[in-house]
Amino acid sequence: MAYSDFSLRKVKHDFNLTLVEGGSFLPEIEPIAPSHLLLEQLAEGLPVALATGSEKARSELIISPVLMEVRRRLDRQISLFSGEDFTVAPELGLAGTCDFLLSRSPEQMFIEAPAVIIVEAKKADLKSGMGQCLAEMIAAQKFNEADGNLLRTIYGCVTNGGAWKFMQLEGQTATFDLMEYPIPPVNQVLGMLIWMVSA
Repeated sequence: MAYSDFSLRKVKHDFNLTLVEGGSFLPEIEPIAPSHLLLEQLAEGLPVALATGSEKARSELIISPVLMEVRRRLDRQISLFSGEDFTVAPELGLAGTCDFLLSRSPEQMFIEAPAVIIVEAKKADLKSGMGQCLAEMIAAQKFNEADGNLLRTIYGCVTNGGAWKFMQLEGQTATFDLMEYPIPPVNQVLGMLIWMVSA
């Protein structure tokens, strides 16, 4: 079994979670103006990624540049992983790769605790990726605990590049912000991601 096998119903049942829907769980976060580099990357990449419609194009041309901007803004004191194996507890089905993972460690050679944000890329329907993303968030929680890092909150995001949906996991409670945050403009999503990895 792998992360991609988890639906929301299955992950809730298997890990005895409470799901809370609606309303933003984030405080009022100031949008952050993107750098000229990110604006140029998105101006060129966004139309191509959305036109081709492939998950790979969206990951490479929209999602990756946004996450690299987050890393630059935080003076490269966080690490960013793409397509990295993140097998934590295969006996529980917590096995496979994460599309993107952000950690508060500057270590880039391998994933080091605390893992804090999981970003799951989808071709279109965001809801279909929420169970998989939540399973990866549970893995991040267990990964941090095994390292002795009892980080209170893990954040997750499911995106098709043009729309971003956020969730958080605290203990056994997963909270979903039902809003979809669009790109463009990137300012609000950038502010939220930077806050999440810094909080």
